[in-house]
Amino acid sequence: MTKAKHYLASVLAGLVGLAATATASAETLRLLTWGNYAPPELVKKFKQETGIDVQITLSNNEDIISRLRATGGAGFDLAQPSHDRIVGPQADFRIYKPLDLSKVKLQQFTPSLLEAAKASATIAGKVYALPFTWGTLGVLTNNAKAPNVSSIADLCADAHKGKVTMRIRRPALILMAFANGDDPFAAYGEPDKYQGIIDRAGQKLAACKANVKAYWNNSDDLLNMMRSGEVVAAEGWDLHAIKLQEEGMDTGYDKNPLGWIDTFVLPAKGRADEAAYKWVDFVMRPENAALIMQSSGNMTASVGAQDFASEKLRKSLERIYSPQAIAHVRWFPPIPAGLEQREGKILDRIAAQ
Repeated sequence: MTKAKHYLASVLAGLVGLAATATASAETLRLLTWGNYAPPELVKKFKQETGIDVQITLSNNEDIISRLRATGGAGFDLAQPSHDRIVGPQADFRIYKPLDLSKVKLQQFTPSLLEAAKASATIAGKVYALPFTWGTLGVLTNNAKAPNVSSIADLCADAHKGKVTMRIRRPALILMAFANGDDPFAAYGEPDKYQGIIDRAGQKLAACKANVKAYWNNSDDLLNMMRSGEVVAAEGWDLHAIKLQEEGMDTGYDKNPLGWIDTFVLPAKGRADEAAYKWVDFVMRPENAALIMQSSGNMTASVGAQDFASEKLRKSLERIYSPQAIAHVRWFPPIPAGLEQREGKILDRIAAQ
């Protein structure tokens, strides 16, 4: 081989090597998540720090499960279902794989939320989920106009006729069951007992329809009715109470709300686990988690994130959530098969009346 040919071969070999290296390092994390959980500024910052692109697909609990079920857990590298949508779907469809906790900075997670997520997503001794954001559902009030409302049953009092709003959805059914003195979560494993509990709760919700100004479908509906004074109390989310509090309304919120945790899970056939672990560590850093909290309006499981939030948001959170409040949250347990179908029949009857 001549020197010229040898030189050309070396150059070509080098270019091929560079191309292979570039291909190997140009990772993409395929993220299946909720709206506002991956703000553009954080995606850009993550790419700058790691070289990893993030491909975002917006979803919700039902869609996450449907997509992963259809592919046997392929198509995505990280998903974010709520904590009560892991054990059941995994038992039915095998769409997740266990986490390697040694690859995650667990000190970044609030211990009580970490334990709550692990307790609801441990299968055969293996942990399948870590907490990301959390929030609650309950009753919020305009304290100036409805100072004595403390549970969803109070929305049905004659004093509030035509002045409340709620949804005909399972949270209202569960809240009413607790307001009746029942514990629906404790009866999840006893179908007949659970049926009796939700039948009673459904009857109360049906009787309460005369008090409902309108059933809300999205957050703007609820917030606008509260702002205008059309309604004085509502079944809703903590973020509604926080928003109204930020706007200057003296807002009360449920002292025993229902709690949810949106999580990090690895789809069974994801192909970028290392990128997924890097994203988890990245978004749980308090300064990054604070941006997600501001973007989504939800609390975060990141230790110290509130210290990086705006003063306005911090004050609103302190007003709605005392330091002890998390201990009173009633976390949704994993949902057994068939339970939502039972609830759906009752909710459909209420809607049709």
